[in-house]
Amino acid sequence: MTDPEILSLMDSSPQQGHRALFEEYYSYVYSIAVNILRGYGSAEDVEECVVDTFASVINNLNGEALKPFIGTVTRNKALNMRRALAGHLGRKISIDSDEFIELPSSERLEQNIEDSERTTLVLQRIKELGEPDSIIIIQKFYYERNAKEIGRLIGMKPAAVRMRCTRAMKKLRSLLGDLD
Repeated sequence: MTDPEILSLMDSSPQQGHRALFEEYYSYVYSIAVNILRGYGSAEDVEECVVDTFASVINNLNGEALKPFIGTVTRNKALNMRRALAGHLGRKISIDSDEFIELPSSERLEQNIEDSERTTLVLQRIKELGEPDSIIIIQKFYYERNAKEIGRLIGMKPAAVRMRCTRAMKKLRSLLGDLD
C-alpha cells in the first residue's frame, strides 16, 4: 500500500488506516528500534518503543511523506529510551568503544579560542565597512552567492556589486593589517 493510500484510508476510516500504517511500517520501525536499543534494552523495551512511535506518528501526522517522518520519530524515541536505559543501568562506556567521545586536548582548545577571537575581529571589521559593502562581503564569502544573486538581494546591478566587492576587499585588507 502506498503512502497516499494509507493517508486516504486514515481519513475515511481511521481504524483501518492505523492498521494499514502499522502493517506497512512495522518492520521498518522495529529494525530501527532494535539497532539503536541493542545492548541497552530488552525485547519488551523495543516493543514499547515501537508502540510509542506509532502512537506519536498517528497523533502528529500532518500529511507529510510517511517513511522519513516515521524514521525520524522512531530514531528519536529509541535514542531517548536508550539514554534512559543507560542511566538506569549505570552503564559505563569503555575508552576503546566507538561510543566514547574524546575530549579535546587543551592545545586544540587554545587554537579554537584563538580562531574564535580572530573570527570575531574579522566580523567587526566587516561591519565597519558599512552597508552595502558588509552585506556584499558576507553574502559572497559566507553564503557563496554570486554577483547576480547579491544584486537581486540588495537592488544593485551585478557589475556594481562586483566593483563594490573589489573596493570593499581592499578596504578590509587595510583594516585587517593588524591581524598579521
